[in-house]
Amino acid sequence: MKYMLLIYGAQPTEPPTEQAIQQEMDEYWAYEKAVADAGVRLSSDALQGVETATTVQMRDNGERVVTDGPFAETREILGGYYLIDVPDLDAALDWAARCPGSHRGGKVEVRPIMEFEAP
Repeated sequence: MKYMLLIYGAQPTEPPTEQAIQQEMDEYWAYEKAVADAGVRLSSDALQGVETATTVQMRDNGERVVTDGPFAETREILGGYYLIDVPDLDAALDWAARCPGSHRGGKVEVRPIMEFEAP
C-alpha cells in the first residue's frame, strides 16, 4: 500500500547555523539510504521555502486569483515528503517515526494514497 509522509516543521525565526544544517542533512541522508535500502521509497523531495510559493484559487465566477505565498498563515510549514510503498499503516507509521522530520518538534503526517482504476 502506498503512503505519503508529509514532513512539517516550524518556520525558522533565524537562519540556522552551518553546523545545524549539516547535522540535519546528515540525518536525512541516512534516512534516505534506509528507505531506499529497504525498497520502500518510491519518491521523495524537499520543498523550497514558503517565500517561493504561489497559491491559485478559482472563484465561483470563474475568476482566477493568484497570490504569493501559502494560502493559510500557519506556524508550521510543509517542508517535503516521502512516498513509500509498505504492507500496512503500522509499517508506514514506523517509517514516519524514523524520519528526522518527526523529531525536535516536527511532525510527519501519514496519509494513504487513493488509487483509481481508469474506466
